[in-house]
Amino acid sequence: MGFLTPRYLKEGRLLHEGASKLLHRRRDLLSESQLNEAESTLSSLKNALASADRDRIRDASESIEGSFSRLLPQPPHASWAENIEAIIVAVVLAIGFQAYFLKPFKIPTGSMQPTLFGMTGHTTDGALPDPLTRAVEFVRLGRSYLDQKAGTREQVLGLRERTVLNFFTFTDVLTTSGSHSIFAPRDVIMRDFGVRPGRVYNPGEPIVRGYVQAGDQVFVDRMTYQFRNPERGDVIVFRTTGINRIEMNLDPSLGSQFYIKRLAGLPGQTLRINPPGLFLDDAVAGGAPFARVMSCEDGYRGYSNGSDGGPPFPYLGSPTESFTVPARSYFALGDNSYNSSDSRYWGVVPERNVIGRGFFVYWPFSSRWGFIR
Repeated sequence: MGFLTPRYLKEGRLLHEGASKLLHRRRDLLSESQLNEAESTLSSLKNALASADRDRIRDASESIEGSFSRLLPQPPHASWAENIEAIIVAVVLAIGFQAYFLKPFKIPTGSMQPTLFGMTGHTTDGALPDPLTRAVEFVRLGRSYLDQKAGTREQVLGLRERTVLNFFTFTDVLTTSGSHSIFAPRDVIMRDFGVRPGRVYNPGEPIVRGYVQAGDQVFVDRMTYQFRNPERGDVIVFRTTGINRIEMNLDPSLGSQFYIKRLAGLPGQTLRINPPGLFLDDAVAGGAPFARVMSCEDGYRGYSNGSDGGPPFPYLGSPTESFTVPARSYFALGDNSYNSSDSRYWGVVPERNVIGRGFFVYWPFSSRWGFIR
């Protein structure tokens, strides 16, 4: 009965079995004298196990461990090889996990505000926080503070964005006096801090002063749609491949991009927008996500036929215009309707392009942290 066998006997037997296998695999590497020594220590442990004497087993085990570590040392860099192997396995598992279960995704723009936020810049005239507060706010809120002043009277000549290590984005503001490197994307520097070619700054005047708020980081559920079709109201993530109006405005070298929008129309459904309302098959669109947008409260502004100050969209560009979603396609809208490039501009999303459902904001730890509504 194995469960009654003393522990020292079990460990001794395992040691004898493992050492025997090791000797068998590497027998051809030993000289005759080394082979005799190894077999002698194995025989001593076998005899000790037969006697079941605890002290003899302990001494024989120590002898075999010392002998085998000397006669059959680990190959050079074995520990490095083991660590590299472990890292490769971990990377493969992580890639597989992303491919089939959860994919992290960073909200790139403000088209889903206030449900989800992209990166935004915020100016301030007051004193900036101390370094400890800045560190805490970065970890908790994803907030990075900027304070760049003009050294002399200088005029902005251009802005050049660059990425370091394929992750950190900087913008070089080129001026008549040189350049300033700012830790933020080009569009944030221009849109939220008003830095653009031709602007003149006097000595000591802030070029950028305030903070940049990181965009929401979300998990994309890649499993759900393996068992059911996307539903109206889902926040979907999809590839831009084959959507011509998107691809024509992208750098071809970047390949397909990923967008995130709310699924507003299923195949066969007819949509119409009469601001601030969204109508589906001649009835006001039902469901909590659409009701929030149409409420025009808490930062929502309702649905629109065009962007702020821009011309009507090619689709649903007037209160009387309707659109019927074709087969195997979806109509996607941003919750920030007046500032969203979505199906009203570039058309439907092919069913095959949808990769998953955005369902959880995991960072930063703001009021939006948690399941996406």
